[in-house]
Amino acid sequence: QVQLVESGGGLVQPGGSLRLSCAASGSIFSINTMGWYRQAPGKERELVATITSSGGTNYGDSVKGRFTISRDNAKNTVALQMNSLEPEDTAVYYCNAYQLIDATYYWGQGTQVTVSS
Repeated sequence: QVQLVESGGGLVQPGGSLRLSCAASGSIFSINTMGWYRQAPGKERELVATITSSGGTNYGDSVKGRFTISRDNAKNTVALQMNSLEPEDTAVYYCNAYQLIDATYYWGQGTQVTVSS
């Protein structure tokens, strides 16, 4: 089992910035892809950004140019720098990791991000 713990959520004004972090622990062999998803009230969970072990990235259309994902393979951590935040970014943000050896997607418990004046 892999455990994911997120941190860094909170309340921020429109136009502001936040940085989310996620640390993986447990039975880690080789995590292939790490990423962030979010879910707003009444909406489905959606992709925010993912990053592979080799550094390849993928972003959801709504965050391109505003959010940046990064990863430290040695520490098994992933971060999400969020700039120019908008009220529409308000959601619970979930850390995700995929480990090929057990073909399992792992999820964190989520951290709330609220963008409001």
